[in-house]
Amino acid sequence: MTKWDQLNRQIVTCEKCPRLRKHCQRIAEEKRRAYLDWDYWGRPVPNFGDPRGKLLIVGLAPGAHGANRTGRMFTGDRSGDWLYRALDRAGYASQAESVSVNDGLALFGCSITAVCHCAPPDNKPTAEEVEHCRDWFQQTVDLVKPRVFLALGQLAWRAVIELARSREWYAGKLPKFGHGATVDLIGQRYLIGSYHPSQQNTFTGRLTEKMLDDVFAQIRKRMTQN
Repeated sequence: MTKWDQLNRQIVTCEKCPRLRKHCQRIAEEKRRAYLDWDYWGRPVPNFGDPRGKLLIVGLAPGAHGANRTGRMFTGDRSGDWLYRALDRAGYASQAESVSVNDGLALFGCSITAVCHCAPPDNKPTAEEVEHCRDWFQQTVDLVKPRVFLALGQLAWRAVIELARSREWYAGKLPKFGHGATVDLIGQRYLIGSYHPSQQNTFTGRLTEKMLDDVFAQIRKRMTQN
């Protein structure tokens, strides 16, 4: 078993947050009408992707009827539809569709993690719950050794900065988050921000496919810098 697999096995058996465990299990039992024939995952969702890649995408948390149902990051909901289409266009994914863990999707040169590995009520984990997941995030970063962090949303942005401070990769105030915002970290590392591909952002036009493509073009540029 690889270190990546070992870490993921530890993540999926985590029981640190009783509120989140109860919520995920309740959602898995009640289900959404459209998914009554699904056997929901209902547990912490592991990291996904290529641990040898130098791009680490950081999301907020699994969707209740997306990753909490399928057991794979950003899989089974519209946020994932947007993200994986962009990854496919950018050459990081083997296909544009992500519907289940058995659909054949593979990532190349990047991996996906989350600030919180369990689906929280109303998509809002508490500060304590985020803190409980911090160790998983730190271990993921230690294993992947990313050159570029892509933070999907403000909470992911803050989590990367806090980790960078703890590693002495960054000092100073919290940089302002924005789509396409970039922070140079020590050691030829970079943080890039993107609006989260949530329905709230994509349905309103706050985030477009071109905007996501532009971010991945920016990532490619950073990857080639010395």
